Amino acid sequence: MTAMNHSVLPLLRRAPLALVLSTALLSACGHPSETAQTAAAPRVVAAQTLKLASSDQQNLTLLSGTVMSSNQVQVASRLMGYIRTLNVKEGQTVKAGQLLFQVDPTDIQGQVAQARAGLAQAQANLANAKGDFERFGNLYKEQAIPKQQWDQVQLRYQVAQEQVAAAQAGYNTAAAQMRYSSVTSPITGVVVQKMANQGDLAAPGRPVLVIEGQGKLQVTTQVPGEVFAKIKVGDKVQVLANGKSLQGTIAQAVPVADPMSHTHTVKIDLPANAGLDSGSFVRVGFAVGSSPQLRVPQSAVVDRAGMTGVFVVDKDGIAHFRLVRLGAEMGADVEIQAGLNADDTIVTSNLPAVENGVKIGGGNRG
Repeated sequence: MTAMNHSVLPLLRRAPLALVLSTALLSACGHPSETAQTAAAPRVVAAQTLKLASSDQQNLTLLSGTVMSSNQVQVASRLMGYIRTLNVKEGQTVKAGQLLFQVDPTDIQGQVAQARAGLAQAQANLANAKGDFERFGNLYKEQAIPKQQWDQVQLRYQVAQEQVAAAQAGYNTAAAQMRYSSVTSPITGVVVQKMANQGDLAAPGRPVLVIEGQGKLQVTTQVPGEVFAKIKVGDKVQVLANGKSLQGTIAQAVPVADPMSHTHTVKIDLPANAGLDSGSFVRVGFAVGSSPQLRVPQSAVVDRAGMTGVFVVDKDGIAHFRLVRLGAEMGADVEIQAGLNADDTIVTSNLPAVENGVKIGGGNRG
């Protein structure tokens, strides 16, 4: 009996520990779905959603353009010479007739002096020829000289007159060149570009200043032949700038293509309230047919770690980040060229709080 008690006691001492472990294991195995569900419960984020649908939209060919004034002039010198004074600067308002710059007239002054001397000599020759004409005319009337000699006197007098006329024209031309040494503004406007400085060499055909008057604004763009064939003067086009869309009207379409770029110059009138400045960069959308397109609000597009995409909500309300390829911007919307399908539901608000795996709630679904 004593021997049996000694053998049973160690088992009894270990029984509570075994019972505890068995109970714990049974408890852990008894409710596996409840434990997993509690650990995987997603965070809920309140946000608005939008269900996408494709619609027929115009296919736009986007081309870059520059805003310019329709009243722009390039001011150049009609003389070749060094610029003596140039007192205007970019952004300065000038009036028509205001002095812009002066070209050193030294060379022209020499030409004027030479023309003046030539005119004086021609006038002196004319005076002598006129005296001979009058004197020999009287002799011929008295039949004191032969007709051949009289004809020669008349010819010299006629040549002298023509030489004076030519010398006078040369002098007038040289004197007119002197006036061109002082260049004035042809219009009232603003100096938008300064292409030379004091001391630079001015030459005919080489602009020194660009002045824009108070004319309407236009967009100038270069259009490839396949697009040019589908447009005409008077067509409406979309002008995209600074996140907004404006409607422009084609005012000029040059039918002859540039031999280097093989593109056509097209000028587009902007509305009076365009709110753009001359020199601004814009994009012009030319409609070339239509096709089903998918568009989303620009506010729904996010950048995560340098990747552009949107958050798509699945049937369980879980958000997933999806990469997209963007197309043209149309006002507040942007075209989606790849990455989304019609009937997808995307998140459109509270995007800073949205991340992969969160549950979207509190917004409009469907």
